[in-house]
Amino acid sequence: MSNIQKQIYRQIKKAKKIVLARHVGPDPDALGSTLGLKEIIKNTFPDKEVYAVGNPTSKFKFLGSLDKFTEDMYDALLIVTDTPDKKRVDGLNPDKFSKSIKIDHHPFIEKMCKLEWIDDNASSASQMIIDLAFNTKLKINKIAAEKLYAGLIADTNRFMFAYSKPKTFEIVAKLIQSTNLDITKVYANLYLRPYKEIKFQGYMAENFTITEHNVGYIIINEDVQTEYGVDAATPGNMINNFNHIEDMLIWATFSYDKDQNTYRASIRSRGPVINEVVANFGGGGHIYASGVRLKNEEEIRELIAALDKVSQNYQKNIP
Repeated sequence: MSNIQKQIYRQIKKAKKIVLARHVGPDPDALGSTLGLKEIIKNTFPDKEVYAVGNPTSKFKFLGSLDKFTEDMYDALLIVTDTPDKKRVDGLNPDKFSKSIKIDHHPFIEKMCKLEWIDDNASSASQMIIDLAFNTKLKINKIAAEKLYAGLIADTNRFMFAYSKPKTFEIVAKLIQSTNLDITKVYANLYLRPYKEIKFQGYMAENFTITEHNVGYIIINEDVQTEYGVDAATPGNMINNFNHIEDMLIWATFSYDKDQNTYRASIRSRGPVINEVVANFGGGGHIYASGVRLKNEEEIRELIAALDKVSQNYQKNIP
């Protein structure tokens, strides 16, 4: 047990009320880490008040229901997972909590909690929560394991990304053995999709534009989303499906979000480092997986040009 894990466990044990939060536009790791941790805490300390808050998403509703945040929760212990900076926390202000913890696997951007555990070598925030449970007196059960495994496999794309280290496989093996986790059930829930999304994936495949230096991108406006019956989050949720296209070293989806009046960008890479470029546009993430919100198509074109330059430089340096 590391010292930081000891401190986190002590604060959880001491707190009567705990609020769990994550980033806006949640993916399975954001949801799995918060909802999994909620289940673990309630399983260990049944009398505690524990709330997993944030705007819901219908696509991942199988992971569990969320709680509505209210102002009287600011007297709780806050635990934020899978979120590197304040502006991306969904539905609350971390500064208003007197006690707060961050558990995150993204590269450091800013300090936002009183106690922070950051491990950018971890595959996912879900992996960190599993590790925390195994190294403290927190009790992980099968229900929590299902949520956390979903988060872990989503962020590693079923262990295909470089973030899958030996420790990742060790933790997963222990998780399956100790909880009797049915991984086929998790895969079925996570990857089952309606036919309209399969058709939309076909539309995306047919409409990528590829730059001179192998950056593939697609801009998806509201009329296309309406035609296929999908929302602004759908393209980003599908981005890993285009991982094996030889002609694209970097690929990105830009989908218009009418509620925020911005474009949601999800970007992936098979070699060039992209998070530094994305950070210049107000976004962030991992070296090969990042995201950002952009105001208009002009900013999209500027980002594409910057990514194309990065891809060009990368290819020049390949032996």
